[in-house]
Amino acid sequence: MFKKRSFQVKSYSFIIAILVIMFAGVASAQRMTVNVSMANIRSGPGTNYDVLWKVEKYHPIHVIKKSGSWYQFRDFEGDKGWISKDLVRNFASVIVIKNKCNVRSGPGVGNKIVMTVEKGVPFKETERKGEWVRIRHSDGEKGWIHKALVW
Repeated sequence: MFKKRSFQVKSYSFIIAILVIMFAGVASAQRMTVNVSMANIRSGPGTNYDVLWKVEKYHPIHVIKKSGSWYQFRDFEGDKGWISKDLVRNFASVIVIKNKCNVRSGPGVGNKIVMTVEKGVPFKETERKGEWVRIRHSDGEKGWIHKALVW
């Protein structure tokens, strides 16, 4: 009986250790939001690195690494880049992941369509109600979108 219990404890310890290692990267990932009208995404942590692309206000990112005052991140398409920490803040935002999505006046398909948006348009999240997200664009337009349509 002693040997069996010892084996079980070692097995559980091993499993816990593996899980901690596997989820360490996930646990350290932090969701942030671009908080300036337009931000350069760079190939490395500094202004001396090439600009890969630009993103607009409310673009959400998942920070995966920090280097000084720079964050390496992954975006909704899985692309990686670097951004200065001065250009992001910690508040909720979403980005449209489908083409031609309806934004409505209220949380539900029975509400009036106030605009149609394309993939890649970012919004600040202001509220959640069930399966719906209340959003506001940087130009002031707002409405509700189903959570399955955004990241």
